Amino acid sequence: MVLVLLGTQNNDFHRLLQEVERNIQIGNIKENVIVQAGFTRYSSNKMQIFDLTSKEKLNSLVKEASLIITHAGVGSIEMALENDKKVIAVPRLKKYGEHVNDHQLDIEREFDKKGLLIGIDNVNELESAIKKSKNFIQNKYVKKDNEKVVNIIKTFIDKM
Repeated sequence: MVLVLLGTQNNDFHRLLQEVERNIQIGNIKENVIVQAGFTRYSSNKMQIFDLTSKEKLNSLVKEASLIITHAGVGSIEMALENDKKVIAVPRLKKYGEHVNDHQLDIEREFDKKGLLIGIDNVNELESAIKKSKNFIQNKYVKKDNEKVVNIIKTFIDKM
């Protein structure tokens, strides 16, 4: 199962769901897709979509997933990495009204640079990222080692 996490951000991120659906249609995603959409409103007969759920249910879905495609929120990324899941992170971008600034771009790039996930700057790169994920061997995530990076990013966000 592929799990798509859009977090709890109250801005729309339909661009990502449109691209996930396109990848299902072209056969690049063959598994069932479950989407935690948060406040994004999107209808599809190709994906199981829900808004929000309990932390327990979300943890269960994360454990079951073979691949997690997520917005580049620190919480969603850490949850996936703590469960040793392959992750594709796609940042919400200010120019599309998906966030107040482009800090998720910085988050995605920092985790990607450490070899912890496959980061893409634009949804148009999702098809190749999914193909790459099949052979991707991520570095082991150790929260203590990444705490400094996460704190720097959180401090940056707080100043915005």
